[in-house]
Amino acid sequence: MRVLCLDVGEKRIGVAVSDPLSITAQGVETIFTRGPENDAMRVRELCGQYLTDRVLVGLPRQLNGEEGYQAQRVRDFARRLTLFGLNVRFQDERFTTRSATRALIEGKMRREKRKEVVDMLAATLILQAFLDAGGWREKRETEEVSRKKVYAMSDGKEFNMEQSDIVELIDEDGKEVSFEHLMTLEHKGNTYVCLAPVEMDDDIGEDELVILRIDTDGEGNDMYVTIDDDEELDDVFEKYLEIAEADED
Repeated sequence: MRVLCLDVGEKRIGVAVSDPLSITAQGVETIFTRGPENDAMRVRELCGQYLTDRVLVGLPRQLNGEEGYQAQRVRDFARRLTLFGLNVRFQDERFTTRSATRALIEGKMRREKRKEVVDMLAATLILQAFLDAGGWREKRETEEVSRKKVYAMSDGKEFNMEQSDIVELIDEDGKEVSFEHLMTLEHKGNTYVCLAPVEMDDDIGEDELVILRIDTDGEGNDMYVTIDDDEELDDVFEKYLEIAEADED
């Protein structure tokens, strides 16, 4: 299925779409804003045209990674899209518009013409980066059961944040599940662990990434909780990809 991508600005929204195999991105159009409701309806029309419900939205962040006023505007617009039944995810778009503008300047495009296409090109760059990083991974169905679980450490063992090894957790049913510890990360004041199941599980696919938030129970003991909020889950997953890609580089 194709993925539609949006670069949402105050005056214009750039639109790009992937090919049916989600390999390459191409520009579609620039929406000149006429109010959030009208703009959202146009996005829905484009989704119908390309037979998709997948919408990737560029999320502007500040240089320190935090979200400001513009990011909140984008999230508000994305929530309008979900009311149409569209499946929305976010992609960090820092420096994307700047890169698109530089490319157009180097191509000697006139200033007045650049305004018509720069947002569309930015959306194309956002989408291509998303596709190159693995694209729209289907993870919701398998997570729907597992994300509501609470895990505890097996046999009172402590979780070693610095060591990459096999971690054994006990779910609420007393079932022991073995994971490979991929990463521990701090994000927005919370600590998360990213795990991969060692063996096939009824609730978790063998190739699934499991993200747990470390919370504290009433007795002050750490517990590992799957995440209910889709936006939080996507946000932490994007952070995981960012760190993993940086490590590879």
